[in-house]
Amino acid sequence: MHRTAGVGTAHRVAGGSTTPATPDTAPGHLPAGGDGAPAAPAAYAGSPTPDKDAPPHAAPGIRLPARDESPGRLPVAAAANGARAAAGPGPAAAPGPGPAAAPGIHATARITAADRGGVTTLPVLDGDGPFALRRLRARGPAARVCIVGAMTAPLGGDRLRIEATAEQNATLHLTSSAATLALRGATSAAAIYDIRLTVADGAELRWLPKPLICAAGSNLRQTWTIDLAPTARLVLREEQILGRTGEPSGRLTTRLTVRRAGHTLLTQEATYGPDAPGWDGPAVLDTHRATGQLLIVDPSFAHSPPTVHLLGTPADGHAVLTPLPGPAALATAVAPNGLHLRRLLNTAHSTTHRPTPPD
Repeated sequence: MHRTAGVGTAHRVAGGSTTPATPDTAPGHLPAGGDGAPAAPAAYAGSPTPDKDAPPHAAPGIRLPARDESPGRLPVAAAANGARAAAGPGPAAAPGPGPAAAPGIHATARITAADRGGVTTLPVLDGDGPFALRRLRARGPAARVCIVGAMTAPLGGDRLRIEATAEQNATLHLTSSAATLALRGATSAAAIYDIRLTVADGAELRWLPKPLICAAGSNLRQTWTIDLAPTARLVLREEQILGRTGEPSGRLTTRLTVRRAGHTLLTQEATYGPDAPGWDGPAVLDTHRATGQLLIVDPSFAHSPPTVHLLGTPADGHAVLTPLPGPAALATAVAPNGLHLRRLLNTAHSTTHRPTPPD
């Protein structure tokens, strides 16, 4: 089972041997992109194979966390044994099987941006589990954070969450170093990936990560919960690639809920992949395997809302930009691949007469 513990660490290979990894060749990482983000994880060639009997191996000074353990936390069994030891000797436990530990890892990363005299600072930058948070060079008053994958995730049974808050008048830009790859895990249970964004009055939050790739056999439920103050601004881009080249799609369920000033602005849910009725029919994706959307919430739209635009060609995919009450605009796109999808969403963004976000 490949297991990355960060750039420049070691990884396990079949048979339990250990080979060093360098920042340029670490599994799941690519060289840094032009936007200054750290080295990026790349797609794996196959799903990980559980190896329960082999002990973990790591380079000197590096300890790789197990699947039931987040960095800085004890495994479930170890925590229970420690609690019993602290309590002192007592009656022997009754024989028999105990409750099975939940599969997968549980991790929550937290980011808080605050305005300090016109410059945004990051009083909270707390990574966890597969989320390594890296502060990027600032551009103007905005604080910029890159989410780097510290291990293979999400896998079946994982429970992952990112919580990001932009406090009053703060500007927070979030990106990722590479695509997120959802893989089949040791269990058929779905992985849960929950993203919660909160934007206060006068603040701006841009969520512009790399795409999500759902490999064959994966099962992922992704939820977005976004709360905006009346004068908050938001730019949210999500891109899904359904299957790697030449393979079928994994199963993906996404749900997006956006509230502005306590009122629902947008709520939607979609399911793709095995057992999802009609997802690859002509009324949904047809032969396309890349889909995504761009949501822009800006108080200035109340005075000059964008108009409806149809974009694209049959060969390159299609996108539609529609205004929403709120004020907001939503662009939805389908395309044959991720490259054409990004072009469609960038074109839709420029149509709103707002600066197109960097790749």
